[in-house]
Amino acid sequence: MADPKAFLNIPRQEAGYRPVHERITDFSQVEQTLNSHERKLQASRCMDCGVPFCHWACPLGNKQPEFQDALYKGKWREAYEVLAATNDFPEFTGRICPALCEKSCVLKLSCDEPVTIRENEAAIAEAAFREGYIVPIQPERNGKRVAIIGAGPAGLSAACRLNAKGYEVTLFDSKPMPGGLLRYGIPNFKLDKAVIDRRMGVLEAEGIKFEMGVTVDVQNLPAGFDAYCICTGTPQARDLNIPGRELKGIYLALEMLSQQNHILDGETFPKERLVNAKGKRVLVIGGGDTGSDCIGTSIRQGAVSVTQIEIMPQPPVGHNDATPWPQWP
Repeated sequence: MADPKAFLNIPRQEAGYRPVHERITDFSQVEQTLNSHERKLQASRCMDCGVPFCHWACPLGNKQPEFQDALYKGKWREAYEVLAATNDFPEFTGRICPALCEKSCVLKLSCDEPVTIRENEAAIAEAAFREGYIVPIQPERNGKRVAIIGAGPAGLSAACRLNAKGYEVTLFDSKPMPGGLLRYGIPNFKLDKAVIDRRMGVLEAEGIKFEMGVTVDVQNLPAGFDAYCICTGTPQARDLNIPGRELKGIYLALEMLSQQNHILDGETFPKERLVNAKGKRVLVIGGGDTGSDCIGTSIRQGAVSVTQIEIMPQPPVGHNDATPWPQWP
């Protein structure tokens, strides 16, 4: 355990966001960072609970108390090694994960001030890149070749794990660049694409091959491989079969979000294909993360107004008695 009394003396401190008037004028990341001293203080608040619900809530099985303790003690390399044992891309999850661990943190349930686990995770990953702790591994090859169809989060993670076991891995994807929804779905103001490119450089140096811009028929897979891993995700969006759906000016969320990311990558689109909110009154249907991404993108594109509608009732501010933990708040 880091500091047994830190949670009593040190309040939760988030890094916060860039000023609104500044961040809505560009697509740069909105989240700021704390300095190393403040980050270690935040890690010290972890109580290393006897029953750590953060473990239970994390889909990856991250060992949050262990890397918090290492971070508090200034052992940044050890913190990264603990984190990387269960998480191939902590620099991604540290930015965009909904932090189920924090929703389950005992300090969240007792005093509504959970440990800043997600931000600490991102800080550890950035320190690892900055200090050179992340170096390409060169595993001994076992002579087997694996084709992975889809270079999104699932395909990339499968590639990392298989490559580390000695398999020769080739990733196939129809998009021009790897990353899947990380690159073409999540706006840059949440996840800068330079963060993705940095990790892809490590994967390439480890011997993972990328075949981009290739559409693969799963009924006719590429020849010459011993095994195949299908990681195509869920590209079919949910739609609304309602009157007027076919009218002009109605788009699926990813039509807008993906195109904007392509544009930021330097691509151009003809006027008739452009999905842009500049000068328009925008209605966003849906109140989840994707809807929020559409709001942020519309504002940055210059929308005159943005309205969001949501099918669920408006929840109360703060604790919701109707959805106590472990239900989603």
